[in-house]
Amino acid sequence: MTFKVPMKIARIILGLSLDKAFDYLIPLELESQVHTGIQVYIPFGKSQRRGYVVGVKDDSAYPVEKLKKIDSVCEVHPKIPENLLNLGKWISEYYCCSQEQAVRALLPSAVRSGKIKRKNIKLYYLVSPDEAQKYIFEKGKKHPAQVKILQMLLQHPGTSYEFMKRETGAGRGVITALLKEKLILEENKEVYRDPFAGAEFVQSCAPDLTEEQKEAVSKINGMMSSKSPKPHTLLLYGVTGSGKTEVYLQAIKTALSLEKDSIVLVPEISLTPQTIERFRSRFGDMVSVLHSSLSDGERFDEWTRIHRGQVKIVVGARSALFAPFNKLGLIIVDEEHENSYKQDEAPRYHARDVAVMRGLMEKAVVILGSATPSFESYNNAISGKYAMMILSKRVDHCVMPKIRIVDMHVEALKSEGKIFSGELVNEIRNRLDRAEQTIIFLNRKGFATKMVCQKCGFVAMCSECSVTYTYSRKRESLSCHLCGAVIPAHKSCPDCKDEKIRYSGIGTEKIESICAGLFPHAGIARMDSDTMTYKNSYEKVLREFRKGKIDILIGTQMIAKGLDFPNVTLVGIINADLSLHIPDFRAEERTFQLLTQVAGRSGRGDVPGEVLVQTYTPQNIAIQCSRTNDFPKFYNEQMAVRKTLNFPPCSHLTAVHFRGPDESQVAKFADEFLDKLRPSINSGIKIGGPIPSPVSKVKSKFRYLIIFRGERMKGFREALREQILHTKRTKDIEVYADVDAVNMM
Repeated sequence: MTFKVPMKIARIILGLSLDKAFDYLIPLELESQVHTGIQVYIPFGKSQRRGYVVGVKDDSAYPVEKLKKIDSVCEVHPKIPENLLNLGKWISEYYCCSQEQAVRALLPSAVRSGKIKRKNIKLYYLVSPDEAQKYIFEKGKKHPAQVKILQMLLQHPGTSYEFMKRETGAGRGVITALLKEKLILEENKEVYRDPFAGAEFVQSCAPDLTEEQKEAVSKINGMMSSKSPKPHTLLLYGVTGSGKTEVYLQAIKTALSLEKDSIVLVPEISLTPQTIERFRSRFGDMVSVLHSSLSDGERFDEWTRIHRGQVKIVVGARSALFAPFNKLGLIIVDEEHENSYKQDEAPRYHARDVAVMRGLMEKAVVILGSATPSFESYNNAISGKYAMMILSKRVDHCVMPKIRIVDMHVEALKSEGKIFSGELVNEIRNRLDRAEQTIIFLNRKGFATKMVCQKCGFVAMCSECSVTYTYSRKRESLSCHLCGAVIPAHKSCPDCKDEKIRYSGIGTEKIESICAGLFPHAGIARMDSDTMTYKNSYEKVLREFRKGKIDILIGTQMIAKGLDFPNVTLVGIINADLSLHIPDFRAEERTFQLLTQVAGRSGRGDVPGEVLVQTYTPQNIAIQCSRTNDFPKFYNEQMAVRKTLNFPPCSHLTAVHFRGPDESQVAKFADEFLDKLRPSINSGIKIGGPIPSPVSKVKSKFRYLIIFRGERMKGFREALREQILHTKRTKDIEVYADVDAVNMM
């Protein structure tokens, strides 16, 4: 039953992680201000809270006497566009999270909080140029400081005090005197905090395209101009160095000609500076940036510029997908295969898949680019769901690097415990002699991966998590990569007091130490999450690498993709097997992608490149296919296994996680949860678990897991979402769904 009420009704969700909208009366004096997407202040219980209006209607399920009125509109908070609210609703339903969690994802915290204010500065102008010149002529000798200010404002009207003081040395007293004389006036002006301050971008022109690039651009232009219901998503499958970025730039040029906006997503923040340089050099101030390295003020201002329609292109990491454009024409997802596009907290969305959905909702073309496509995207392309264009050759006649496999079992026979093969050491020395650069890749940070006592068998484990500590020699500390705990490194075994306690395994810090010993005169730098801790850390290292001040760059996966340095002629991959031996059906797919991507950093200039892959499993299919760059062969062999086991992309996979401080209670709750859910599970859905998670304890909480696999999952997801959000449970037990999970750990 619904009730007609004398005022309009606003449906409002609150910041309480509740999956429920509440009805509030819109007072007549606020009726013109309250629209979908606006943030408002409302009475809730005995307090006042902020909420988002997600709908306006004429009736309610509650009688008027039970409804409260909206207190006021939050004027400092911009309106969320309706197209984004619709996307948020889909995210909430598909990824089994609350409406409030989905809406929070649409806005940067700097915008959502309402605490960041717009920046204003005072600018100074001449009241009358004629009066200023008369003053200079008559009183110039007596008041030289005033004259300097007036002369500056004759040339540069609208100048800040800070600039005038820096250029003339004049203090505030001089400004005050000129204001009293009514020769100058001051005016408050809103200014944007500029994340590009101090950066210089040289205007670039479009190069000549290869025939493959021309075909890809023509295909994309046709998709943007067409109104037919053909695929709106295109997989741009191009080998490393084939010029995918230039195709993106040409596509954006077409979008601009159609008066449409564009979003460009990159998976790693380390790729943002180089990508920004390419796009700003081509499109100038039309480009904005959104990523986590911005200050809150910069993020607030960049979002505001987008919201006001003052920019046409946004480049950034995952959250840039929600840029508040109203005339979106193009979304580009670069390195679409990357797992970092998957959010690891609610809402656990995949930016690639949400990009496809936003493109569908707003009739925008979506380009998914990769040299190593995800199985999901490639499967959609060969089945006809997506269009596909292939770039099989590098630009500028560059050849693909020669890849050599180094069997470390053979190396171990020569010298036990050797981390660098003799081949790799010789090749690095050759590069140093020729003033060429080398990248060394190991996807594990730290100096050693664990601390072990060989006398009693003690292993240094995190007390809060079921993983070993990672040792850092530089800081003499042990740290947990899951909970972030850091303790001083043990000087002797805590159990048997043996002082010969050893550190085993290797990380990037140890590789850096070995390189410093082997190549004492080389410039060496390391890029991993331990070293890239300050704002602009990435830009600084990459700038020095580009200038040739760094001969050897050591890093984790943040250097494995997207970076284009023509003088890099050698890539060394240490322990290529590292990602193979994890309990995940995607382990080989990730290994192939990682090896192919990092190998692609070599030989992008005039000198052919080489890659040395050190491995203990040289015959593995992922390593052999990465050596020959044969993705189709790798895909076909892996898909035969996936079809047999009914794993993605042959099915959808949802992982439901349970966490709590008492293991027996978590296990019991997981069993009860599954029992309640069973009536909603169709016969085509396979169930695995409940079982302990591969990492069974994190931050003192025990973890259990249930995996669901099937092709028709919509009804199941609806029931799962309802049960997760509305089933009563004790506060210390947490449950959440990871829909289309990419990580089982």
